[in-house]
Amino acid sequence: MPRSDNQKRKPLYILKLLIQQSDEKHPVSMPEIIEYLDRQGISAERKSVYSDLRMLEELGYDIIYQRGRTDGGYYLASREFELAELKLLVDAVLASKFITAKKTKELIEKLGHLASVNEAGQLRRQVYVDRIKNDNESIYYTVDEIHTALQENRQISFTYYNWGIDKQLHARRDGKSYVVSPYYLIWKGEYYYLVAFDSGQRMTRYYRVDKIKELKLLDAGREGMEITGRENPVLIAERDFSMYAGREEVVTMEFSRDMLGVIIDRFGKDITIRPADDDLFSTHVTVSVSPQFFGWLTGLSGKVRLKGPADVRQEYLDYLGTVLDQY
Repeated sequence: MPRSDNQKRKPLYILKLLIQQSDEKHPVSMPEIIEYLDRQGISAERKSVYSDLRMLEELGYDIIYQRGRTDGGYYLASREFELAELKLLVDAVLASKFITAKKTKELIEKLGHLASVNEAGQLRRQVYVDRIKNDNESIYYTVDEIHTALQENRQISFTYYNWGIDKQLHARRDGKSYVVSPYYLIWKGEYYYLVAFDSGQRMTRYYRVDKIKELKLLDAGREGMEITGRENPVLIAERDFSMYAGREEVVTMEFSRDMLGVIIDRFGKDITIRPADDDLFSTHVTVSVSPQFFGWLTGLSGKVRLKGPADVRQEYLDYLGTVLDQY
């Protein structure tokens, strides 16, 4: 019988079967392999299949033979991603509000192709799409363009939007383009933020990427390396609450032992924590003094107290007074 084109691809079809159908709990037997090949128009004998399996092993594929009268067979033991890793990725996609519901389902489906058919079913059972997912389908291309600008050291222009009372996005500054020098993309609080240098204001600005549209790469090189480009993105995320930049200050905070985890989660493990009084501790951290920072403090119900500097304490008291005046 003359070898068909499919006949020449027999090892690839065997590999495809192992990738799609096999795992430790679901090995494929030799008869199943031969039957599968027959459905592809490929004739095969055990001896040739054994040879193909050895060749795939020599190429680096971790193919295991599991003995058993009824459940014996071959399976692909190692994959690019283990099932536990794929579950983590699925959870990350589901938790990301900036990823649209449509793209969430598409990404999870693609992640499922990295597992066997049976394992992919476990991923699909986890799928729950949050109703407050973003609906900006262009965000993926926006992120890709920003990365290109970072690699090519170029400025960008875009239109920036805010939500209106009609629950629609409306262009800020009457649609006038923003021109900035991008430096970092930070994923914080389930959103992507662009950290960029604003040449007009001579300062670092933050923009939520899902509110960016009509982005264009410019020929002009980036500016602000001495200001924004030298900032540590990790410190930015710790310092700036809700990515709202304010006046940078070193503040002293005092807190009880049960708030240690909150402080470390917020500012990281590198901060210095000292015993203060009885069961109290204190730390000095750099923050952006802003309503967002004061709101974070207020949300801790007095368990974290702002001790200084005096002018920041007064600003906080003024903030609390303004809130009380509303009631």
